[in-house]
Amino acid sequence: RATTSSSAQQSSKSALDVASSSALTTPIADVNTNIAIRGGDDDASLSMLARLKIGGYFALWYILNVVYNILNKKYLNVISAPLTVGSLQFLVGSLYCIILWTTKLRAAPILTSSGKTAVNKVGFYHMAGQELSMMSLNAGAVSFTHIVKALEPFFSAMVSGFVFGKWMNPMVYATLIPVVGGVAYACLKERAFSWLAFYTAMGSNLAFALRAVVSKSALDASGGELGENLTSVNLFGIVTCYAFIQSIPLFLMGEGLSFIQLWKDALPNSSTYELVKGLVISGLFHYLNNEVMYLALSNVHPVTLAVGNTMKRVFIVVASVVVFRTPITLQAAIGSAVGLGGVLLYSLTKQYYEELEKNQAA
Repeated sequence: RATTSSSAQQSSKSALDVASSSALTTPIADVNTNIAIRGGDDDASLSMLARLKIGGYFALWYILNVVYNILNKKYLNVISAPLTVGSLQFLVGSLYCIILWTTKLRAAPILTSSGKTAVNKVGFYHMAGQELSMMSLNAGAVSFTHIVKALEPFFSAMVSGFVFGKWMNPMVYATLIPVVGGVAYACLKERAFSWLAFYTAMGSNLAFALRAVVSKSALDASGGELGENLTSVNLFGIVTCYAFIQSIPLFLMGEGLSFIQLWKDALPNSSTYELVKGLVISGLFHYLNNEVMYLALSNVHPVTLAVGNTMKRVFIVVASVVVFRTPITLQAAIGSAVGLGGVLLYSLTKQYYEELEKNQAA
């Protein structure tokens, strides 16, 4: 039983911790563990295969993420109902998981009462963060939203300190200066600036920061006893289901039945089949992007995670500028580079002092 509990705690922690892009506590699957036992050409072959596998995960993660952001923005340009579209994307992800569980292609997860409480909390902040992101993407340019969302580490640090009383080394906070300064400089004269896009992106940062911290607190409170078959992808699937249920009253209050009228207005230029297909595809890309992220992050060191996550935002910003031909000033480019560089520096510094504290405690 002790072994089962330990395994459940490890897999549950993996999923909950990496639910946020700023979480750097993903369990490490050291691809070299077994390589050291063997020798000769087999070592090189195994090492190369492992590297190709990880590289494939990251490449797929980037592609799915970039394509999702582009498809999502194109869909919102046709049907400007971000809350409803976001909720329906949660529905698509939920149905995808349910199909896998009912057909037994993936073992169905079973939650304990403490597990349901934990997932319910994480699901709420996941829903809030995603819906606010959708509002930001609907109100402004994709590039602008992701420039502002580079501030997420700042919110994570503040929430962790002020709300939960967990403070870090002063040097870690110092690295947030270029993050805040770079983003502020980029937004100062941004042509695609929108106050609604700015405020909702900032709200999304806060929600995702709370999601990351609440995830860890919920796991600690449960003692790791969240349930059975809780692999990282299974737990994210349950979080998605909870997020969909919680998003229903939000879009009904926020947009009511305006989605139906917007759908009708879009029909002269698009068929019902095209609208449904676009919604389903964007929902699948949203879910699969996150699922592949879990597969990628479970095989790398947290430092690699930090580099990869920073580069992901760069790819999204560049791709969106190219696809949507969004004009971006030199000031915005410089500010974005400084801000994203600060995010990377923050991640590496945070990881360094966390490892230092662990070594001193040992």
